[in-house]
Amino acid sequence: MSEPIVAAEQPARSAVLFDGVTSRRREVSLVFSDALEIVEAGETPVRWTYADIRRADAPPGLLRLSSLTAPPLARLEIRDAKLATETIARCARLDEHQTSRRGVAKIVGWSVAAAASLVAVVLFGMPLAADRLAPLVPEALQKRIGDAAEVQVKAIFGGGTCNDPAGQAAFTKLVNRIRDVAGLDASVKSAVLPTPVPNAFALPGGKVYMLKGLLDRAESPDEVAGILAHEFGHLKHHDNMRGLIYNGGTSFLIGLLFGDVTGSSAAIFASRSVVEASYSRDAETAADTFAIETMHALGRSPKPAAELMYRITGKEGGKGISILASHPLTEDRLARMTKEDKPPSGPPLLTAAEWKALKGICSGSGKI
Repeated sequence: MSEPIVAAEQPARSAVLFDGVTSRRREVSLVFSDALEIVEAGETPVRWTYADIRRADAPPGLLRLSSLTAPPLARLEIRDAKLATETIARCARLDEHQTSRRGVAKIVGWSVAAAASLVAVVLFGMPLAADRLAPLVPEALQKRIGDAAEVQVKAIFGGGTCNDPAGQAAFTKLVNRIRDVAGLDASVKSAVLPTPVPNAFALPGGKVYMLKGLLDRAESPDEVAGILAHEFGHLKHHDNMRGLIYNGGTSFLIGLLFGDVTGSSAAIFASRSVVEASYSRDAETAADTFAIETMHALGRSPKPAAELMYRITGKEGGKGISILASHPLTEDRLARMTKEDKPPSGPPLLTAAEWKALKGICSGSGKI
């Protein structure tokens, strides 16, 4: 049977104490009594109860200790191997705070659960929140956001809008007819940008832009009207604000998970891309429905717009930016618009002269 530990010993070996209050290195001696007494010449001994002593991280060859009752930054450092062994022998709970395998498994489990919950919020919570919040964003705020985006758009696509007088008059007539039938107010603005990219898009605050490349490929006013009606559908449904809220909220959640406010994790972006694709398809379907209803209200067919999109994607697919970038087209979508084709029951949207003027809206000096 081993001898019990002596109640009080006075080893001459020294250690180093950092009291957690000052940065001073204190040379101390250790006394093993009913508690660990840390003695510094000329100072009152510091007592650490053995049950409160815990091992702290340290390099090899150094025993670094802390105490639950000492200041949080207080540390006792022992380099002498024999003194370290004697100290360890008295501290029965030295490693009690260390993480066990079970503890590691618990930490991993909670981490996985946290990641899964954030993914679930990205996949389900953020789209729902965006749907609910977008219609509540004040018009003034949407306009400010749209104005800021407009500056960037114009910088990217030539710095101005096409404004040939006759072409602008024809474009304004077409936009006003669509806008009035669609039930949008006069604050909605639309313009043509001088770029060969075949596309059209809506911005927050009631702004719709058609790019010259799309107008160049159009063969009738009905084709252009169907595309504009589709974009007005995005405005009517607040799709641009929904997208901003969704993307902003998702990036914030990714930052919470990975400590990166830019949201650079490929793992989360993979799931985000899936839901964004679905989200975009839903928005496009709704905008198509709006365009179909608007064209029918005008007494015109939505089919020409589908034919224009098919003409562009058939010739331009895979060759840089095109209408595909923001308007994913499938055969089902084309078939749907074709199914909604009806003989014209309303007057032409533009005269032949107005259509010719519209096609030349970006000609000459008519760019501002």
